[in-house]
Amino acid sequence: MRRLLLMSFAFVLMLAQQVYAQSKTVSGTVTDQGTSQGLPGVAVIVKGSTVGTTTGLDGSYTISVPANGSTLIFRFIGYKTVEREIGNSSNINVALGVDDKQLEEVVVVAYGTADKGSFTGSAAQISSEKIAQRPVTNITNAIAGQAAGVQTNSGSGQPGAGPDIRIRGIGSINSSNDPLYVVDGVPYSGSIANLNVDDIESISILKDASSSALYGSRAANGVVMVTTKKGKSGRNQINVKISQGVTNRGIKEYDRVNAYEYYPLIWEARRNSLVAAGKHTLEQANQAATNDVKGILGYNPFNVADDAIVGTDGKINPNAQLLYGDDLDWFEPMERNGSRSDYGLNFSGGNEKSDYFVSVGYLNEKGYIIKSDYERFTGRVNINTQATSWFKTGLNLSGTITESNQANTGSSSSYVNPFNFARSMGPIYPVYAHDPVTGAYILDQNGNRIYDYGNMSEYGLPSRGSNASVGRHIVAETKWNDNLYNRNVLSGRTYGEITFLKDFKFTTNLSVDISNYLAAEYDNNQVGDGAPAGRANRTSSTTTSYNVNQLLNYAKTFNDRHFVEVLLGHENYNYEYKYLYGMRQGLIVEGNTELGNFTTTNSLNSRTDVYKTEGYFSRLNYTFDDKYTLSGSFRRDGSSRFYQDVRWGNFWSVGASWRLDRETFITMPEWVDMLKLRGSYGQVGNDALLTSGGANNYYGWQALYGLGYNNAAEPGFLQESLASQDLVWESNNSLDLGIEFDIFGRLNGGIEYFNRESENLLFQVPLPLSSGVLTRWENVGTMANKGVEVQLSADAVRAKDFTWNVSLNLSSYKNEVKKLPEGQDEIISGTKKLMAGRSIYDYWLRDWYGVDPTSGNGVFIADNVEAADVYELDGQKVTTLANNAKYHYAGSAIPDFAGGVTNTFTYKNLSLSVLLTYQVGGKVYDANYASLMNAGTQGGALHKDILNRWQQEGDVTDVPRMDLTAATQYNAASDRWLIDASYLNIRSVNLNYVLPSNLTSKVFLKNASVFASGENLGLFSKRDGMNVNQSYTGVTSNSYSPARVYTVGLNVTL
Repeated sequence: MRRLLLMSFAFVLMLAQQVYAQSKTVSGTVTDQGTSQGLPGVAVIVKGSTVGTTTGLDGSYTISVPANGSTLIFRFIGYKTVEREIGNSSNINVALGVDDKQLEEVVVVAYGTADKGSFTGSAAQISSEKIAQRPVTNITNAIAGQAAGVQTNSGSGQPGAGPDIRIRGIGSINSSNDPLYVVDGVPYSGSIANLNVDDIESISILKDASSSALYGSRAANGVVMVTTKKGKSGRNQINVKISQGVTNRGIKEYDRVNAYEYYPLIWEARRNSLVAAGKHTLEQANQAATNDVKGILGYNPFNVADDAIVGTDGKINPNAQLLYGDDLDWFEPMERNGSRSDYGLNFSGGNEKSDYFVSVGYLNEKGYIIKSDYERFTGRVNINTQATSWFKTGLNLSGTITESNQANTGSSSSYVNPFNFARSMGPIYPVYAHDPVTGAYILDQNGNRIYDYGNMSEYGLPSRGSNASVGRHIVAETKWNDNLYNRNVLSGRTYGEITFLKDFKFTTNLSVDISNYLAAEYDNNQVGDGAPAGRANRTSSTTTSYNVNQLLNYAKTFNDRHFVEVLLGHENYNYEYKYLYGMRQGLIVEGNTELGNFTTTNSLNSRTDVYKTEGYFSRLNYTFDDKYTLSGSFRRDGSSRFYQDVRWGNFWSVGASWRLDRETFITMPEWVDMLKLRGSYGQVGNDALLTSGGANNYYGWQALYGLGYNNAAEPGFLQESLASQDLVWESNNSLDLGIEFDIFGRLNGGIEYFNRESENLLFQVPLPLSSGVLTRWENVGTMANKGVEVQLSADAVRAKDFTWNVSLNLSSYKNEVKKLPEGQDEIISGTKKLMAGRSIYDYWLRDWYGVDPTSGNGVFIADNVEAADVYELDGQKVTTLANNAKYHYAGSAIPDFAGGVTNTFTYKNLSLSVLLTYQVGGKVYDANYASLMNAGTQGGALHKDILNRWQQEGDVTDVPRMDLTAATQYNAASDRWLIDASYLNIRSVNLNYVLPSNLTSKVFLKNASVFASGENLGLFSKRDGMNVNQSYTGVTSNSYSPARVYTVGLNVTL
């Protein structure tokens, strides 16, 4: 037995010696080629085997190589893969270089990044290169047309303003539809306009549950993640940007009739209304109209007598000449050539342990409407340092100061809205007062022209027509009123990152955002809302928010085939809003608009709002053999907007992806470079409750009371709402299926299908009058958005000195309301009617039939065919009365599809990029056009299309007869005012030339380029003057039309 044991032991020793002889140990260090700093986490693999390891914190590794192993593979995300022959070496050091193409495949996601090749979610990336030279003030303008599934409206032309963003349709009816903005990994509560576009490294838009569920109760409408720039190791440089430009109106005005056309039209309206009343013969009505028309309109701008302006034949007097024809355009004194100045300076760089980015920026934009200006100062310091081999920290501090002077366009029908006033003013009313006989300007005692308010009888002037804003003056009020807004913002982000046990990383992030806002508004004491006393108000608010989270990451590759990543996290968010408002009237001393210079207090109010959330979350990603990826995330959120018993909710997602191109059992054509299938499903929430007036509702579950005074000036309070303690989040269940591909070495893209279903939608449910309040908020609705997205990018031409790249995105979706509150089968709001089975943007309007060629009456399809006014026209029962018209669904504001196309041409050092945005299908309710087609106006402007009106029996036209009385019927809201919403917009053009290096080096520059850019260069739609993409509801209003911007600039790197 002893001999047998000795023989066995000897055999084991011989076997061990043989095994040792068949393998060898190789060690070394992997570093960054640019910084020489060790790279932790690099996969080191023996080619053709399952043997592998990863580098440690300092980039070192040790690996046992089998005897048949001849090559080592070094692989790391963001770097080029390197293969090294082993030979007789026992020490192999490798420096990895950055792979720019691979970096583009890294997606910024919630609390980190992901490799796009295995990513299971849906996200769109917009790099800084795509927006660097564009003259955009607000980053939301840079998103337009760049990503499939992301809608932007045209936005306001007000300097500093930006469009609203919608991601994959409309997720809520009565709560917010705005996405969550995340800046440098932390939710951002401030205005996105505070960010300097030149500070942005990338924008990532998270569209599905798999990519956004970790943000839980605030991610139902998608997430826009903004990453700011930081320094790069080994690249110390100074960048200077200077650009100067001009701005003007981007959409021309509606085509309106002139004074010579206007007077005969109003004469005709008066004549027709007299005939229709049955008390005048046609001859009598003609004469009466000639006598009355000046009295209706008030002003006679011609050099002929009042009763000789229009003859009894309805034609303008051939001798009539305008007395002050150069003073009838109200837009002319309101508009100007605006300007845009944008200057930036930044310093960046770093070494193997630290990096830095420091920037300052100045922007001054003057709008094309007088007294609409925006000035912004920005500064940023972003520093990161590897303090030790296991600890990293950083600070990102930014500040913004903005001052703006805004045109008052908040209300579409306001007298102080320059677009409403100037657009609707009849073409016979002058800006300044004129002698009614000679037409000469009336001057004050100082020799200055006097504004004409339209009711200045003290100067012997008549009053304007009743529809011509009597007693108001947009030029005077704009010049003499003030709307000044100041905002100071300070944002800070800091973190600490600890790496331990090789594969673990613990990070804590702290952010603070503080915003101070002051609005100073003054209404003058001469004309308008403030007359005759003058009044002023001040609004002061302070918003403070902080966010702190703790993240534990684990990431490891096993046997070069199994990659596991685990994230555990906890987060607190706290938001506080303090508000103070005061208004006083009775100006004491001219020129001082501080509240102390007024005699009477009209209003004084203040409040404090507090909002808090807390969340616990986790994420698991598993990838096998670089082919199959499974992901899952979970978050449990608590929100102070809900009652404590229902305050917490669970949000989650699951996802999977499959790289078909890496399968050995599938024979791929040579022209297929990459092919991936992916899918995800999950639930995210929306706690952004709104009041019925559209303001944030932080106390939806509580009973609220209003304080005030009754008619006897006795103080008291009134219950305004009942408690809704069972109120919970609106939730979005999101399904996403997609295919991504890269083929022919020059075409890549993806096609996606999504189904987004919103549940627990909030509605104000009617209550019995005995309850003391009219409605109560309840979670009772359901709505779905389904659609398809396409994103393509192709190198159409690749030549030695010339390339042409085309990028296209297309989105199409349908919206459907599935459930409404019990007992509310339909809810009518403006031009829409909510109903199960219909879209929230389906129009519900009177069914316009057209114009009766016999009478010239506008007629509708009749609802009650037995009504006394109903008659038959071409076999159809019609009515002239709007109240008896039949309503019907008349189309949708949602387009059939929409998107953007970017063409980029490069020839040597010259590049040209053209971005076109487009929309096909859908309808717009052109309310502005409807007001200009009022055939019964008495002083309001008229559109040129009114010249196509019915005039005599037998005329076939779609424009009814002029009539001061009947026009109120056929001008009522109907599908007559709907028009095709298709458009093509030349959104952006950028021409850039990089100066040759042999030239720049002579003046000690690393590089330099000059550029010329334009925004909103041309809009093509079905009607001139219409802002077709103004709103998601599809209804136009008198908003500040988008600005056209031209700039030239210089970029220099030292």
